[in-house]
Order: sequence, then C-alpha cells, then structure tokens
Amino acid sequence: MTELVSALCLVAVLEGLVLFAAPGAWKQVVAQLHALPDRHLRVLGGLVTAGGMLALWLARG
Repeated sequence: MTELVSALCLVAVLEGLVLFAAPGAWKQVVAQLHALPDRHLRVLGGLVTAGGMLALWLARG
C-alpha cells in the first residue's frame, strides 16, 4: 500500500512540474484533448495505461 501511495504522490509531483514549467503549453494540450471525440480519448487512455504498465513491469522485472 505504501508503494501505491508513493506512486500517486510521484504522479502529482510530475503533473505539478509540468504545470509549473509550461502552463501555456499545458492549456493548449488540454484544449486539443477537449476537441477530441470520446472514443479517441478512451483509446489514448488505454494506450497510456498499457504503456505505463509495461514500463512498470520492465522496471520492476
């Protein structure tokens, strides 16, 4: 459970760094994502999730 909380905290830190370093670019990305159809966002979310799980598996392997 500690590892899960640590991982979620790290995600918050990384997202905060992006917002801190490039707020304008972040706004543009969010606007572009808002324009995409839901189906495309689901596919993108699935790909990011699968890529993250693969990276985690390789890192912990």
